Amino acid sequence: MRVYLGSDHAGFELKNRLVTWLAEQGHEAVDCGPAVFDPKDDYPPYVLRAAERVAADPDSLGVVIGGSGNGEQIAANKVRGVRAALVWSEETARLAREHNDANVISLGARMHTPEEAVGFVEIFLGTPFFGEERHVRRIGMISRYEETGELPPLPEEESGPAGSRG
Repeated sequence: MRVYLGSDHAGFELKNRLVTWLAEQGHEAVDCGPAVFDPKDDYPPYVLRAAERVAADPDSLGVVIGGSGNGEQIAANKVRGVRAALVWSEETARLAREHNDANVISLGARMHTPEEAVGFVEIFLGTPFFGEERHVRRIGMISRYEETGELPPLPEEESGPAGSRG
């Protein structure tokens, strides 16, 4: 699997460790930067490049890394076609794929040991999307909003005054 990675200075060491680990596991790791450690690095140039490459390569996944992972997730989600999830446990890594068909995860390098982070990435890469109707429906709502800017109808707008969805 092709995996695009991007980070800031806080995630630099973990990104490099993940690039090595991914290659050892037989994945194609694409390092979108930074190439050298600079304590003044900003994450958007690297994270947005990684996210854009994932969006343009439908069979790929991405990992973005910062101190907490919050800003990186926000930035990645600005790229049309990206569904980035902040991951902080094995369960959130699994659910990001199973329920949300996330194609990018964001990790906080200051929040986890390198071993934990590798475990989260391993689970993320190894978990398929369930494809259950409710999850497909929800992702479809988000995708339509991303494309058109139109809000999904409220349940009561779909089913009348009773609000039941049958």
